[in-house]
Amino acid sequence: MSALRTAYPPIEPYASGRLAVGDGHEIYWELVGNPKGKPAVFLHGGPGAGASPGARQLFDPALYNVLLFDQRGCGRSIPHASLEANTTWHLVADIERLRTEVMGVERWLVFGGSWGSSLALAYAETHPERASEIVLRGIFAVRREELLWYYQEGASWLFPDKWERYLAPIPEAERGGLIGAYRKRLISDDPAVRLEAARAWALWEGETITLLPNADFSKEFSGDEFALAFARIENHYFVHAGFLEEGQLIRDAGRLRHIPAVIVQGRYDIATPARTAWELHKAWPEAAFHLVADAGHAYNEPGILHHLIEATDAFARR
Repeated sequence: MSALRTAYPPIEPYASGRLAVGDGHEIYWELVGNPKGKPAVFLHGGPGAGASPGARQLFDPALYNVLLFDQRGCGRSIPHASLEANTTWHLVADIERLRTEVMGVERWLVFGGSWGSSLALAYAETHPERASEIVLRGIFAVRREELLWYYQEGASWLFPDKWERYLAPIPEAERGGLIGAYRKRLISDDPAVRLEAARAWALWEGETITLLPNADFSKEFSGDEFALAFARIENHYFVHAGFLEEGQLIRDAGRLRHIPAVIVQGRYDIATPARTAWELHKAWPEAAFHLVADAGHAYNEPGILHHLIEATDAFARR
């Protein structure tokens, strides 16, 4: 059996900046790799998480020219944690502006994981002519049943101790609708109330996305600045069902069937359970599908990372 592939070495951007996209938003972007390499765009999760330095290492730097950016309101984009003019369709338009105004390319490989897979599907289904290839990980279609599983009850059966901490900011009388109850607190005028809710929301996710405990995720997700943007923006999107029609992303997958693609999913993914990936696989059978037997949700779990690196390497040779 061949050894598992691992990430490429850490790399710094060769260019970076902010792009004004309207509505008071400025999007942070960076370019890494070979300026003459195969163009690609990386779409981070959350929404609200920002692009981490580790995402740069998913592409061969000698062969790829990769654009990474922080979506509206998070990471190094400004204004921080803003919910104004912040929807899926604003982000789809931002991606197109980045393609034309920063990269200046006709087509590029589209890579997205978790919420990034949702955004990648929304973007590619809107602009299929712009996607040369697609790589998806931890498939999330933002359907009601998926949101209820992770934020209302289902996942609590596996993590009752962590669930108890997630429930703590919400009075018992409001626990019948946790996403809405969190919304009230995350947009509160009281900064202490906002921050308490943000920490609890973010830590719930940070401590349940890997198959085995990972202290690095716990630390990252519990930081005040990260948690505030992450929780506010993520909750804002989920209150509005991702600004999508129910089932839209899988329904419209037929628009992508001509595009070479790879789907990677962890069998024990609690955040975005495997059934969604399986349903996308059935709707899009031409895409290569890898169900990793010993993995949860995070991109850097060994089996998931192996298939992601294999995919980007293979597409670099096309």
